[in-house]
Amino acid sequence: MKKLTKEQIYKRLNNEEDARACKAIDDNACQEVPGNFIILLISQLFSKFADALLNPKITLPWLMQSLNVPASFIAWLVPIRESGSLLPQLAIANVIRKLPVRKWVWVIGAVIQAGCILAMVAVAFTLKGAQAGYAIIGLLILFSLARGFNSVAAKDVLGKVIPKQQRGNISGLAASIAGFATLTFGLMMWFFSQQKDQDIVIIALLLGALMWLIAAFSYAQINEYSGATEGANNGLLHAFSKLKILYQDKQFAHFVITRALLLCSALSAPFYIILASKQSFEFSLLATFIAVSGFASLVSAPIWGRLSDLSSQRVLVLSATLVTINGLAVFVIATWYNELLLNWWAMPILYFLLSVAHQGVRLGRKTYLVDMAEGNKRTDYVSVSNTVIGVLLLMLGSIGLLESFLSTAELILLYSGLGFLGAMSALFLPKTE
Repeated sequence: MKKLTKEQIYKRLNNEEDARACKAIDDNACQEVPGNFIILLISQLFSKFADALLNPKITLPWLMQSLNVPASFIAWLVPIRESGSLLPQLAIANVIRKLPVRKWVWVIGAVIQAGCILAMVAVAFTLKGAQAGYAIIGLLILFSLARGFNSVAAKDVLGKVIPKQQRGNISGLAASIAGFATLTFGLMMWFFSQQKDQDIVIIALLLGALMWLIAAFSYAQINEYSGATEGANNGLLHAFSKLKILYQDKQFAHFVITRALLLCSALSAPFYIILASKQSFEFSLLATFIAVSGFASLVSAPIWGRLSDLSSQRVLVLSATLVTINGLAVFVIATWYNELLLNWWAMPILYFLLSVAHQGVRLGRKTYLVDMAEGNKRTDYVSVSNTVIGVLLLMLGSIGLLESFLSTAELILLYSGLGFLGAMSALFLPKTE
C-alpha cells in the first residue's frame, strides 16, 4: 500500500482541493501548514484525553473520598480547576508577548501538569484526611496556573501556524477523537465500578500524566516562525492596562459578554448529574455520564468544527439555543413528568444533548476569538477575555448556592435563561470569516 504524505493526509482531513490556501498567516508559515496541522491535531488529542482523565467532577472527588478528605475540600475542586487557569492570564500574556517563539510555553505547561498529576498519585499513597486535601488542592492550583500558560500560548500558536477557515476543523477533529477515547474510558470506569476495583482512579491519573507528556513531546515538533514581540513591557500594572480594550474595542467587548452568558452550558452540567443522582446514586451512573460526554464529543465536534470555519458566530447562536431548549425540557419533565426521569436512559440523553451544545459553544467561541485578531493583539484578546471570564465564572457559579431556595430543575431553568440571552447576544456579533 502506498504511504500517504503529510500533504495528502492534511488535504483529506480538511476535505478541500486547495487546503493549502493560506489566510491570515505569513508565507513561511504557509509552507509548514500540513505538518503543523497534523502535529497540532495529535497534541490536542492527547491533551484533551488527559483533561478527561483528570476530571474535577468525577476523578478527583472519588480520589479525595477514598482518602477520607473532608467534603469542604471537594467543593473547591471545580472553581480552582477552572478559574485558577483564567484569572492570572493578564500577567501570563505579558510574559508570553516577549517571546518570538511561543510553543515552548505550551510544552513547559504540559510537563508541569504531568508532574502535578504524578504528585497527586504520590499523595494518594502517603497522606490521608485533611493533609491529603491540602496537598491535592495545592497541586491543583499549580496545575491550573500551568493550564493558564497553555491556554494563552495555544491560541497564539494556532493563529500563527494554521490559516483561517481551518482552525475550527482542527479543534473539532481533536475533540472528536478525544471524545472516542473518553467514551472508551467511561465504559472502562463503568466496568471497574461493577468490579469494585478502587485502583481505577490511580490508573486514570497515571494515564493522564502520560498523555500530557506525549502531548508535550508532540507540540515541541511544531515548526513555528518568530512572531511579533512589540509592546512587551514589565509590570503587572501594564498588564492590567490591557483591560482598556474592553471599552476601546466594541466587537471584543460584545464577544466577552456573549462568552460570559454562554458559561451556562458548563455551569449547568453538574446539576444534570445531581438531578440524575436523586433517582439513583451509584458510581456506575457517573461513569455513564462520562461515556455519554465522550460520545457527544465524538459525533458532534467535527460538525461544529466545520461549521465554525464557515461561521463561528452562527455556531454560537445555534449551540446557545440548544442549551436553552434542552434546559427548558429538563425543567418541564422534572416538574410535571417526573416519572420519566425514573427511566435509566432519560437523563443520559438530556445530558448528551447538553454536551453536544457545549461542544458547539467551546469550538465556536474559540474559533471566533482566534479569527477576530492577529499578532500580539490576539494574545491580548485571549488573556483579557480569560481573566474577565475567570471572575465572572466565580460570580455566575455562585448561582448554584441558590439550591437552598430553588429546586435543581429551577436552577437548570435559570441557567437556560442565560443561554437564551447568550443566543440573542451572539446573533448580533459581527462575522469574522
